[in-house]
Amino acid sequence: MSIDEILLDTEEKMLKTEEHVVHEFSGVRTGKASPGLIENILVEAYGSNMRLKELATISVPEPRMLMVTPFDQSNIKAIEKGIQQSGLGLNPASQGRFIRVVLPELSTERRQEFVKIVKRMAEEGRVAVRNERRQAIEAFKKLKGAAGVSEDAIEDGEAEVQKLTDQYIKKVDEHLAHKEKEILTV
Repeated sequence: MSIDEILLDTEEKMLKTEEHVVHEFSGVRTGKASPGLIENILVEAYGSNMRLKELATISVPEPRMLMVTPFDQSNIKAIEKGIQQSGLGLNPASQGRFIRVVLPELSTERRQEFVKIVKRMAEEGRVAVRNERRQAIEAFKKLKGAAGVSEDAIEDGEAEVQKLTDQYIKKVDEHLAHKEKEILTV
């Protein structure tokens, strides 16, 4: 692997980490309904655990309500059970061919809990970015002494990886600040 390949690979992995953190944030509830809140809930169907988005369409008919329409009506009870057991504090109500999920108003304590959850997610993201930096630097060390690779080129590569690390940690922090504001806005 060349220095450029290591840098490209590292940046790609850091970008995926950032995207993962943003996706995780979408599952944390704010005052308004979002399909991302429940789409990854595991539901026991067809003899295995499946994500809700694989079993139904999720729409937002009102700001604080989600509507779940199963592809197969025989899964309604399993979907209701999965949403109830998700730990999100939601009470689904079956309405024949679809399930209504009304989001209760968030108390100040609950908002603070959600802020703690997103801070933990952000920290996991920062740790993942730092792990990518460590792996890149280890890859550079393996290149030392290789034909056509100078010490200066390796040092420049390490400096570039540090810039990428700082850049992606800053992005994760920006996403955290935005999500925190979203959660605390009443």
